[in-house]
Amino acid sequence: MLLVLLQMLVLVCGAQPRCDPQIRGMCKPGVEEKPKCTDILLSYCDDMPYTSTMFPNILGHTTHKDAETGVEYLLISVVESLLGGQCNPEIRMLGCSVLAPRCEGNKVLRPCRSSCEAVHKKCNHAFERIEMAWPYFLDCDRFFVSEQEGCYDPLDGLKEQEDEGAQAMEVPEPEQAAEPIQFTYHSNSQMIGILKKTEDRCSEISRTYSIGRSTEGRELLVIEFSNSPGEHQLLKPEMKFIGNMHGNEALGGQLLIYLAQYLCSEYLQGNDHIQTLINNTRIHILPSMNPDGYEVATSGVGDSNYSDEEGNRYDSRNIGRNNAQNIDLNRNFPDLTTIIYRRRRQKGFRTDHVPIPNNYWFGKVAPETYAVMKWIRSIPFVLSASFHVGNLMVSYPYDLSKHPRGENMFSPTPDDKVFKLLARTYADSHKKMSKEISQSGSSHADCQSTVINGAQWSSIAGGMQDFNYLHTNCFEVTVGLGCDKFPPEEELFLSWQDNQEALITFIEAAHRGIKGMVKDEEGKGIKGARISIRGIRHDITTAENGDYWRLLTPGIHIVTASASGYTRATKKVHLPALMPTAGRVDFVLQKAPPDSDLQEGENIFSSMSTYERFDPYKQYTQYTMMADLNQQREERAEKPWWWNYFVSIGGPAPTWLLKRH
Repeated sequence: MLLVLLQMLVLVCGAQPRCDPQIRGMCKPGVEEKPKCTDILLSYCDDMPYTSTMFPNILGHTTHKDAETGVEYLLISVVESLLGGQCNPEIRMLGCSVLAPRCEGNKVLRPCRSSCEAVHKKCNHAFERIEMAWPYFLDCDRFFVSEQEGCYDPLDGLKEQEDEGAQAMEVPEPEQAAEPIQFTYHSNSQMIGILKKTEDRCSEISRTYSIGRSTEGRELLVIEFSNSPGEHQLLKPEMKFIGNMHGNEALGGQLLIYLAQYLCSEYLQGNDHIQTLINNTRIHILPSMNPDGYEVATSGVGDSNYSDEEGNRYDSRNIGRNNAQNIDLNRNFPDLTTIIYRRRRQKGFRTDHVPIPNNYWFGKVAPETYAVMKWIRSIPFVLSASFHVGNLMVSYPYDLSKHPRGENMFSPTPDDKVFKLLARTYADSHKKMSKEISQSGSSHADCQSTVINGAQWSSIAGGMQDFNYLHTNCFEVTVGLGCDKFPPEEELFLSWQDNQEALITFIEAAHRGIKGMVKDEEGKGIKGARISIRGIRHDITTAENGDYWRLLTPGIHIVTASASGYTRATKKVHLPALMPTAGRVDFVLQKAPPDSDLQEGENIFSSMSTYERFDPYKQYTQYTMMADLNQQREERAEKPWWWNYFVSIGGPAPTWLLKRH
């Protein structure tokens, strides 16, 4: 028995030791099979300019099945449909170069960073249009390398096809193909996407910029057109259009989206008229001043779900009219007209650059109103139009009646002739308005066509067009686009045809009257100099570098330029009736002697220091914080239309697809 045990002990001692992971040195690694080049088995990548790939791939997928079941591959398989055919097949092939990278000599080759950057520049706007972030696996710095590191161009085959196609073409293509306008209703996010896309398409003459955010955090996005976007040029007038001040009046915002696309396309197509207009005018377009109200109006939310802070419900007919705080934005501006009426019997009273009273800031100032006021003050606008729905008409200031009991009453500004000319400019160029005004007259009806003084039509306090006129140099009118707030989609094209010529003609009206420079004897522009017209108690002031624009009717005018510390200069100007552009009237002001009598003038200029005070109680921080908080809440609550498609496959939510994540 003992012998048997000894024999067994010898066998155990002579055997190879077992692998014990807990004992260092007891295990020897097995021989692992090195990755080798294999055929590309991903069907959406079978047209790449190579046939072999390797796993694990650049993203770490260990097998082709892992890659095939991932969200990344799902995205490149549907990206053509998502982007409406744009950037196809560039995005798909770029994605394939990461999911199924090129393999040579059992070694993975990485795609070139330069190819990625070129596609990103061309296609990023397409992702922004659908509110999708640029895919993380197409990060040019992370997954792509430089030529010096031995990269390859994944778009080589595509470029060869393009070169062959170009050689086969006998007739060269036009520089830019016209992009058709889709005459449909767009959501707020779609409108922003269109503006961004237009900016990319016409980057040399346009740019988008934000003037702030709405109560719920939506961006108030403006697109501008100019041959020097983002820059004020001397003697080039600036004008603006504003839509959807009332969120349930949808037509205005849609027309302004169409206008932005039209200006871009026509400029690229070589339309001389549009090119001249953009080269000589700086045009700003805010399609939606009230995006929160517009979203409610278009979503079909019942009035039981949308109320103000005190719980007051909206009338079902007016869902979305007001902003998310239930504030009517066209009643929310400082009421400067009442101040003018109180002062009109005072000697030397003025109707321009009226300061905002301090008590205004203690009321409920909507973030949208605040943003637009800052915008209006920051740019030397000459002309403006705001678009509403309810009547087919153009109204002009004042909006507030001078009647002691506030009843509707004709209440003209000192520039009544100019405003009537501006209103008629739009109305006479509008296909329907010009015909119906002559037939219907000016009587008040449920829905009719007219050119009328705002206070005579419907007296309101705190309106935007009165604020423009009394606080800045800007002359604004209000355009009523008809009676139907949401006309059927099949009628949108007809509405565009009715308004297209009127919109363009109104932009041209920014070139009426006179323009010029006010300089000192050394040739330096004088900021804040006043331009006065005899017989009109409303001055305008020069911009930062001394240039000015003064809208006037044809005829003879006595024009005076004055500035603090300088003597006045006066000129007589004759403006012919058919003058196509503003007349040039420059002034050179001499330094005033120390003992000269400038008491009246100095009083006027000293009041400008009060005018310069804006938001003395620093409400801007409060509005910004409120907008940021609501933006975060909005982002948590809302997901883009394509989101459910990508989460339906299961697994972790692909939050990297969300632009604002």
